[in-house]
Amino acid sequence: MDAAKRLSALLTPERISDERRTRLRQRVHRLSRPAWLGTIRRTAPLSEAWGRDRGTPVDRYYIEQFLEENRDVIRGRVLEIMNSDYTRRFGQRVEMSDVLDIDAQNPAATFVADLAAADGVPSEAFDCVILTQTLQYIFDLSAALDHAHRILRPGGTLLCTVPSVSRIGRKYVESEYWRFTATSCSRLLGHAFPAGVVDVRARGNVLVSVAFLMGMACEELSRRELEVDDPYFPLVITARATRAAARAS
Repeated sequence: MDAAKRLSALLTPERISDERRTRLRQRVHRLSRPAWLGTIRRTAPLSEAWGRDRGTPVDRYYIEQFLEENRDVIRGRVLEIMNSDYTRRFGQRVEMSDVLDIDAQNPAATFVADLAAADGVPSEAFDCVILTQTLQYIFDLSAALDHAHRILRPGGTLLCTVPSVSRIGRKYVESEYWRFTATSCSRLLGHAFPAGVVDVRARGNVLVSVAFLMGMACEELSRRELEVDDPYFPLVITARATRAAARAS
């Protein structure tokens, strides 16, 4: 009889107290499902760069898969945050590419503004807005999403990703505010895109979340492991929100 079975045999009401029975039951679980921590038994991550120095950051697997699946709406005039890398990589029939950044020193920026105070960005100007891993740095989420809706043309689409689990960047300890769930994203976008179409998905599982926090790279996980989505342990939330089309007059 193995150790777990021997301990299970001791869990009889007449032989032990409730407290001891609880401790034994917990030990049975530890023995029957042992945790081998291996290289993650450490108090500092394997990488200080989200795993980028080891390969592809794990969260980028879901972000880039999401953009690949939505290539059809990255077209016409497209606005992206900080640079136009994803517009160039995933765009289809892009006619004009713009970049929004809060940093006036960014040479790629065609608009300099905080998305939560983007009054200088024209209304109904864009067919697509790519907003990846940005909202966690904006305190006024409602204002940011209202502006995202305002600057989209009727029928235009916001492609948004946000972290559910992530480390805080060393430069952003005092300027990173939020982590998200599928429910919070659905409510925020449902309010900002009235009468529009909103599709929110939770991606990832406990393994990829731990791997990402430890600074492992996507290449150190199998596709089978990456493709399991557990709603209780999401790593990234993806959202496609389309502004309602204009009514025919």
